[in-house]
Amino acid sequence: MKRRYIFIILGILIIGLAIIIFLNQPEPKLNESADNNSQEETQQETEPDKEIETEDEQPEEETKEPITKFREIISGALQGTIDFFTNKEAHVAAIGDSLTQGVGDKVVDGGYIGILDNTINKDNQLVTFENYGKRGNRSSQLLKRLEQPEIAQSVKEADIVLITIGANDIMQVVKENFSDLTIKDFSQERIAYKERLKIIFERIKDLNSDADIYLLGFYNPFEKYFKDLEELGMIVENWNNTGKNVTEQYENTTFIPTVDLFEDTDKNLIADDNFHPNHLGYQRIAKRVLEHITD
Repeated sequence: MKRRYIFIILGILIIGLAIIIFLNQPEPKLNESADNNSQEETQQETEPDKEIETEDEQPEEETKEPITKFREIISGALQGTIDFFTNKEAHVAAIGDSLTQGVGDKVVDGGYIGILDNTINKDNQLVTFENYGKRGNRSSQLLKRLEQPEIAQSVKEADIVLITIGANDIMQVVKENFSDLTIKDFSQERIAYKERLKIIFERIKDLNSDADIYLLGFYNPFEKYFKDLEELGMIVENWNNTGKNVTEQYENTTFIPTVDLFEDTDKNLIADDNFHPNHLGYQRIAKRVLEHITD
């Protein structure tokens, strides 16, 4: 058993190091070209960030195609979604961490929020989406950001508030207990996370008592590489249960599970950083969110 814990801790430490390195890197730009040296002398000068178009490459079409496919995936529910929002102006405030920001999605800016925006508002502007996701945010930091006038105003005007928060709380445990990490450390921080989550909900309720609040649960990004380490899955499950239990204490507040969306190991749903969802992963999250909002 002791040896097993050593392997668990070692695995988490390795992933923690990778995430720390990733978080310190500058954020990549959409459709960034890895090599600009292939320009011909006759071509006009292009910006360093943009891909060079050829006759066979049309970035705009490639960007639109996944959205089209997503509309086909949800075609059965799409008309119901449109009908749901048609009879009123709707405002969605999205707050939280990098999963709200959309880090990892190289196709659509804003991840699952961007996918929802492009899908619902394709033909008519039915819903206003405001995305206040910020990479690296922990629950304590989100609490402070809710005091910012711009975010507070968005929440006040919102019909729906979408939240992703807590993944960085888990990673903070790894950072702070790097040399002596135990399962107990995660349990202690989970209790503190529970109390901060309550304050977040209460703050939102103070700003807007009529808004429907949706808390998105955690998925296990380590499933693909550490599927034999049940303790990693147990940590994710315990934190999800905490979030679910807290949402049940408030009216018009719903927990949206996502862990099952990433258990299909036959498909690559994780971005190159091995932590955030890729575009396909965010599509699955968007579909799940739509199902709950329009239920």
